[in-house]
Amino acid sequence: MSTQKETFADIINSDTPVLVDFFATWCGPCKMMQPILEKLRDSIGSKARIIKIDVDKNPQVAMQYQIQGVPTLMVFHKGEIKWRKSGVVQASQLEQVINGI
Repeated sequence: MSTQKETFADIINSDTPVLVDFFATWCGPCKMMQPILEKLRDSIGSKARIIKIDVDKNPQVAMQYQIQGVPTLMVFHKGEIKWRKSGVVQASQLEQVINGI
Protein backbone atom coordinates (compact mmCIF):
# COMPACT_ATOMS: atom_id res chain seq x y z
CA MET A 1 0.00 0.00 0.00
CA SER A 2 1.29 3.43 -0.91
CA THR A 3 1.84 5.93 1.86
CA GLN A 4 2.09 8.81 -0.61
CA LYS A 5 -0.18 11.63 0.44
CA GLU A 6 -2.96 12.51 -1.96
CA THR A 7 -2.48 16.07 -3.19
CA PHE A 8 -5.18 18.68 -3.72
CA ALA A 9 -4.53 18.41 -7.48
CA ASP A 10 -5.01 14.61 -7.33
CA ILE A 11 -8.32 15.05 -5.54
CA ILE A 12 -9.84 17.71 -7.82
CA ASN A 13 -8.72 15.95 -11.00
CA SER A 14 -10.65 12.79 -10.19
CA ASP A 15 -13.68 11.55 -12.14
CA THR A 16 -15.80 12.00 -9.01
CA PRO A 17 -17.10 15.54 -8.42
CA VAL A 18 -15.40 17.19 -5.44
CA LEU A 19 -17.01 19.86 -3.26
CA VAL A 20 -14.30 21.95 -1.63
CA ASP A 21 -15.17 24.05 1.41
CA PHE A 22 -12.56 26.78 1.82
CA PHE A 23 -12.91 27.82 5.46
CA ALA A 24 -11.15 29.38 8.45
CA THR A 25 -11.37 28.21 12.06
CA TRP A 26 -12.22 31.75 13.25
CA CYS A 27 -15.12 32.17 10.79
CA GLY A 28 -18.65 32.01 12.22
CA PRO A 29 -20.47 31.22 8.95
CA CYS A 30 -17.87 28.50 8.28
CA LYS A 31 -18.93 26.78 11.49
CA MET A 32 -22.55 26.89 10.23
CA MET A 33 -21.45 24.94 7.12
CA GLN A 34 -20.29 21.89 9.10
CA PRO A 35 -23.75 20.40 9.85
CA ILE A 36 -24.90 21.34 6.32
CA LEU A 37 -21.96 19.44 4.81
CA GLU A 38 -22.64 16.46 7.07
CA LYS A 39 -26.27 16.40 5.91
CA LEU A 40 -25.13 16.66 2.30
CA ARG A 41 -22.65 13.81 2.77
CA ASP A 42 -25.48 11.63 4.09
CA SER A 43 -27.73 12.43 1.13
CA ILE A 44 -25.20 12.15 -1.73
CA GLY A 45 -23.19 9.19 -0.47
CA SER A 46 -20.39 8.31 -2.89
CA LYS A 47 -21.75 10.55 -5.69
CA ALA A 48 -19.24 13.24 -4.74
CA ARG A 49 -16.40 13.83 -2.34
CA ILE A 50 -16.43 16.66 0.21
CA ILE A 51 -13.18 18.13 1.48
CA LYS A 52 -12.37 21.11 3.67
CA ILE A 53 -9.39 23.40 3.08
CA ASP A 54 -8.29 25.72 5.90
CA VAL A 55 -7.24 28.92 4.09
CA ASP A 56 -4.91 29.90 6.94
CA LYS A 57 -3.01 26.60 6.69
CA ASN A 58 -3.11 26.49 2.87
CA PRO A 59 -2.57 30.09 1.71
CA GLN A 60 -1.07 29.01 -1.63
CA VAL A 61 -4.23 27.10 -2.59
CA ALA A 62 -6.43 29.98 -1.39
CA MET A 63 -4.38 32.40 -3.52
CA GLN A 64 -4.44 30.12 -6.55
CA TYR A 65 -8.26 30.05 -6.49
CA GLN A 66 -8.57 33.73 -5.46
CA ILE A 67 -10.49 32.99 -2.27
CA GLN A 68 -11.49 36.45 -0.98
CA GLY A 69 -13.91 35.45 1.75
CA VAL A 70 -14.84 32.35 3.68
CA PRO A 71 -16.67 30.13 3.46
CA THR A 72 -16.21 29.74 -0.30
CA LEU A 73 -17.55 26.54 -1.80
CA MET A 74 -16.34 25.18 -5.12
CA VAL A 75 -17.25 22.07 -7.06
CA PHE A 76 -14.52 20.56 -9.21
CA HIS A 77 -14.93 17.79 -11.77
CA LYS A 78 -11.93 16.40 -13.65
CA GLY A 79 -9.91 19.44 -12.62
CA GLU A 80 -12.43 22.03 -13.83
CA ILE A 81 -14.33 24.45 -11.63
CA LYS A 82 -18.00 23.66 -12.29
CA TRP A 83 -19.53 25.90 -9.61
CA ARG A 84 -18.46 28.47 -7.04
CA LYS A 85 -20.24 30.44 -4.33
CA SER A 86 -19.23 32.31 -1.21
CA GLY A 87 -21.25 32.28 2.00
CA VAL A 88 -23.46 29.71 3.65
CA VAL A 89 -25.17 27.44 1.11
CA GLN A 90 -27.95 25.01 2.01
CA ALA A 91 -27.51 21.25 1.51
CA SER A 92 -30.41 21.09 -0.97
CA GLN A 93 -28.74 23.65 -3.27
CA LEU A 94 -25.39 21.87 -3.04
CA GLU A 95 -27.05 18.55 -3.85
CA GLN A 96 -28.69 20.07 -6.96
CA VAL A 97 -25.29 21.36 -8.12
CA ILE A 98 -23.65 17.97 -7.64
CA ASN A 99 -26.52 16.12 -9.31
CA GLY A 100 -26.25 18.46 -12.29
CA ILE A 101 -22.66 17.47 -13.03
